[in-house]
Amino acid sequence: MKVGYGRTSTLEQQAGLDAQIRDLKAAGCEKLFSEQVSAVGKRPQLEAALDFIREGDTLLVTKLDRLARSTQHLLEVADRVKTKGADLCILNLGADTSTATGRLMFTVIGAVACFERELMLERQREGVARAKAEGKYKGRKPTARARAAEIATLKADGVRPVDIARRLGIGRASVYRVLAAAT
Repeated sequence: MKVGYGRTSTLEQQAGLDAQIRDLKAAGCEKLFSEQVSAVGKRPQLEAALDFIREGDTLLVTKLDRLARSTQHLLEVADRVKTKGADLCILNLGADTSTATGRLMFTVIGAVACFERELMLERQREGVARAKAEGKYKGRKPTARARAAEIATLKADGVRPVDIARRLGIGRASVYRVLAAAT
């Protein structure tokens, strides 16, 4: 059985998720798992897909970065798939672990993807450092602290921090930080 997994990092990327699902269906996936969560957080649908696959199945993803956040993570996922007696296929790369060449290509591509990501982060850090040195980088505007008065008013009205966060469109932890700073 072909089992598909699709992921985007945010809810705003619905079109990207729709495109992945379309491509996975076109590749013949009979069962699909999808989610919209960051790669660094918990991914319950990836776990569900890995639990679901059985011997002889193939787990398909459209792109490598939709599956793993690092070479180590990629190899861990690939090992879990292999332990189940299943194969892994990355559609846009044509990498398929059902062959020796596919397994080699898969490992090399994973290492290159990790290298590319590290280079990108390094360039980003250099750019931020340069912008800070030139006085152009101020950092992200503190959205929650700017709304401290609204948070305090809502809390005084008996609104729970979780509901405050929803109403104001900010993180729950930010609400707790603002409330803690106010006391």
